[in-house]
Amino acid sequence: MKVNVVDARGKACPEPVLLTKKALEIYKNGIDVLVDNVTARENIKRFVKSLGYNINEKEELDGILLEIRK
Repeated sequence: MKVNVVDARGKACPEPVLLTKKALEIYKNGIDVLVDNVTARENIKRFVKSLGYNINEKEELDGILLEIRK
């Protein structure tokens, strides 16, 4: 299954959360989000959990990959 990726690296909050929200409105089963700071990671995690999504995070060389799935 192909997963859509949102690259939110270099973006200040609330932009990463807004990009995540827009992508989940289109791809309701899940997306991957790349972030590069702890604040964005925590805000996105809190947001998607409030919507009932599961989230898995992986440290990457160029940021943090958040795998968001229903």
